[in-house]
Amino acid sequence: MNNTLDAITFGEPMAMFYANEVGPLHEVNSFSKAMAGAETNVASGLSRLGKKVGLVTQLGQDSFGKFIENTLLHEGIDTSNVHFTDQHPTGMLVKSKVETGDPTVEYFRKNSAASKLSLAHFNDDYFNSARHLHMTGISPALSASCHEFALHAMKFMRKQGKTISFDPNLRPKLWPDTETMAKTINELAAHCDWFLPGIGEGKILTGYSDPEAVAAFYLDRGVSLVVIKMGAEGAYYRTAETSGFVKGFKVDKVADTVGAGDGFATGVISALLEDLALEDAVRRGNAIGALAVMSPGDMDGLPTREGLEAFYNSQGHTFVGNK
Repeated sequence: MNNTLDAITFGEPMAMFYANEVGPLHEVNSFSKAMAGAETNVASGLSRLGKKVGLVTQLGQDSFGKFIENTLLHEGIDTSNVHFTDQHPTGMLVKSKVETGDPTVEYFRKNSAASKLSLAHFNDDYFNSARHLHMTGISPALSASCHEFALHAMKFMRKQGKTISFDPNLRPKLWPDTETMAKTINELAAHCDWFLPGIGEGKILTGYSDPEAVAAFYLDRGVSLVVIKMGAEGAYYRTAETSGFVKGFKVDKVADTVGAGDGFATGVISALLEDLALEDAVRRGNAIGALAVMSPGDMDGLPTREGLEAFYNSQGHTFVGNK
């Protein structure tokens, strides 16, 4: 059962209700429903680009859990290791609509089914069937058992010679304090190959504010590649041998900033799985990140290969890719 999946991830998918009208959440009367979750955003993005992706999670035996399962299947994501329980509910969130800045997001996820993910749900054969593991810093923040699962998954995949990408995706509210968050994320980062922080996250995690120093911090700890998101400017990348900066794509109007980092991760991971040059991989990350912020939902801007190529052409770039 070797390499039947291009990538595997795990985490907490949630039902999301996002406002259809601008204003504070308590005044909004109309919402639309979608699936949310950093890991499912990346899984969906990779799947739309033609990658075979699997997700490991636990959902509640409820309407939200069924909705998420159906959405995952619709996105072409393998659900054979999606577990269900009647002991805990599926998490959910509500998100405001804004014309400028970041939306307000309120989570209802405490003691959710996904937060009870544990080593009992870890399937060696399933993880070994994937070429690559992608994870975020959200999952290990959910519970002690999720942290144990995350560390075990990273060590297992590294032992099998697979590649591992890690987006810190900092959520301070999920951690007891900033110090614990930074310490735990940095310990986990030492087990990954490709680390993908934003520049603001890099400052919180390392104390450094320039991308060169942030990258050096993680290279010194054994990470092979550090790619640092610099917002609209673009992104900086560094390995032991090379470094560079790739300018961002032009964004006409920002609709929603949530999901931009997941779009960026989708681009970088998909390109590296296709053995593209680092600069091309980071450029693809910038492109999908730009598409994500121009779309209202977390996943709405994640393109197909054809859509991504069309976006490249519209911006005067030549799309580079291998199937």
